[in-house]
Amino acid sequence: MHPDVPSPDPSLPTPSGLVVVDKPAGWTSHDVVARTRRLAGTRKVGHAGTLDPMATGVLVLGVDRATRLLTWVVGQHKTYAATIRLGLTTVTDDAEGEVLDVADPGAVAAVDEGAVAAGVARLTGDIQQVPAKVSAIKVEGRRAYAQVRAGQDVELAARPVTVSEFAVHRLVRTADDAGRAVLDVDVTVTCSSGTYVRALARDLGAGLGVGGHLTALRRTRVGAWSLEDASSLDELAAEVAAGRPLPVTSLEAAAAGLFPARRLTAAEAEDVAHGRRIGPSATDGGEEHRRGPLDNDAVTAGLAPDGRLVALLSDRGHRGERTAKPVLVFLPGERFLAPPEAPRGER
Repeated sequence: MHPDVPSPDPSLPTPSGLVVVDKPAGWTSHDVVARTRRLAGTRKVGHAGTLDPMATGVLVLGVDRATRLLTWVVGQHKTYAATIRLGLTTVTDDAEGEVLDVADPGAVAAVDEGAVAAGVARLTGDIQQVPAKVSAIKVEGRRAYAQVRAGQDVELAARPVTVSEFAVHRLVRTADDAGRAVLDVDVTVTCSSGTYVRALARDLGAGLGVGGHLTALRRTRVGAWSLEDASSLDELAAEVAAGRPLPVTSLEAAAAGLFPARRLTAAEAEDVAHGRRIGPSATDGGEEHRRGPLDNDAVTAGLAPDGRLVALLSDRGHRGERTAKPVLVFLPGERFLAPPEAPRGER
């Protein structure tokens, strides 16, 4: 047991839903998961998108059945507040790595607002990005970071990512702890899943001829969830210590932040709960849906008459022959009652 971490009241049911944590600096994402497992009283906890130990901010966790939603949370666009330091290149593309190259002070002094703006523009939109070498990406079965730390040279392939926002807020000319001239650039980045903000810092510096790395990173949003929805680990611990259940966003509310909702009849809910197909969710194919990882098909949250999340549904088939197939069932085998009809005078 960990005496500094309160245990949940055993008389309370295990929570099931999403928890949005404001990750502190110095913690790994796995550290946060481990702490939340103790607070929730279950090992069934996962996270949606790793944050480096140096980074802070929004980390979305799934508890119990909500871990099954994390695949879709991971795919959401993310927003970051970051500081890029131009003038130094590091092995990790951030401040935690060894300095590999130092730019000439004159070259750093020559970088102005216009040059930075042009460099940022080249890294905005649909781009090909080589991920940071010190990352969890596997190369020939081994994590890239493990190979780099073992002194091996790692070559990662570029992959498509989308940077929908790369806004520059402030440029500050300063010196690092060693007295070397640098230019700090405060930015906001909104990007697709799989984008490395560290790599954006590296590539911005490379494009300007002075090198660059990341010195601060705070994730402010993941999809529908922002810092306003986040709790600190101390706040979560205080709730549990007071005898209250770990506060979570319910499955139904979490699904509403990810997918369009479809209210099912009792018969439809029962069919879906037994894995059977029902009529399509979008018959004309023109309605916009948030997309999931399953064959790029539109995904809809199917809700029972009582509001519970029954399943995630995906329209399949050709126009005129489409059906909604349950791709993830949360209430398997459940039976549902139709809501009672209101008296005639109350209709």
